[in-house]
Amino acid sequence: MRRLLPAACLALLLPLTATSAASASASASNGPDHGPGTCAKGGTLFCEDFQSLPVGGAASLRWGVDTRHGTLTVERGARGQKVLHIHTEGNGRAFLRVDDFAPPGNGFYGRLRLRVKAFPTAPDWAHYTLVEATGAGPEIVRPLGGQYVPTLGKDLWGVGADGGPTGDWTNWRESAPSRADVWQCVEWRMDPADNTISLWFDGVPKPDLTVSTRGHGGNDVDFVFPRFDTVKIGWQLYQPNPSPAAYDLWVDDIALSTGRVGCS
Repeated sequence: MRRLLPAACLALLLPLTATSAASASASASNGPDHGPGTCAKGGTLFCEDFQSLPVGGAASLRWGVDTRHGTLTVERGARGQKVLHIHTEGNGRAFLRVDDFAPPGNGFYGRLRLRVKAFPTAPDWAHYTLVEATGAGPEIVRPLGGQYVPTLGKDLWGVGADGGPTGDWTNWRESAPSRADVWQCVEWRMDPADNTISLWFDGVPKPDLTVSTRGHGGNDVDFVFPRFDTVKIGWQLYQPNPSPAAYDLWVDDIALSTGRVGCS
C-alpha cells in the first residue's frame, strides 16, 4: 500500500470515561487475564467471549466470517478459557465480521484482548489491519493496524484509512511499538463529534495515535466517518510475499459499546 508520512498535527485526547485501568497483559503461555465476564453483564452493542461456542471452526448466528487464505478457529487457551485463533497465509485475511451494526449517534467504543505471534519484517512498509469499520461513506476506517517501518527496523501501531478523500494512510507512531507474543488489552473510541479515534493499551491512553477531522496522516482534506454499519476484527496483510509467510493471532473478549468497557 502507498505510505504517506503521518501528519504532525494531533488531536487532543478525549476525556476518559472513569474506569479501572488494570493491566490485561499476561505471558503468552498463560493466556488472557480475564476480569468479570463482560458478556454476562450485558449492556453492550455487541459482545463475544467465545465461551458458549464449540471448539473447532468458528461460526455464530450473531456474526459472520470474511476470509481469503485464512481461517478462524475456536480453541481452548492454557487457562481453559476459549479464544479465537486467527491464521492467514501470505497476504491473506481472516475476520470476524459484525454486520447490521448501528451505534447510536454513529459513535462507539471497542475493546478486545489479543496476542499476535509475530509481526512482518518484510517487505518494507508492510501494512496490517486488525480492526476495520465501514458503512455508508467512502472512508474505510482502521482504528487498529500498523506498519513495518524499515527506517526504524520496527513494527508500529497506527490508526489508518483508505478508499476515501484522505487516501491511503497509516498514522503510525514510534511511541507505540507492535509487541509480539504477549497478551494485550486494546481499547478504542470512535467519536463522531470531530471524527476522532483514540486508543488505550492495557488501560493506558496513547494520545500520539489519536486522529481527527483535521489531524490525521492522509491528504490535506477532512477525515469524515462513514455511517458505520460493519466492524471487522481479525487480520489482513496487504503486501505479497511477506516475512514471515504466515500469521497467527489469538483474540478474546470482544466488546462494542456506547461507553468505555475497560480492561478489568
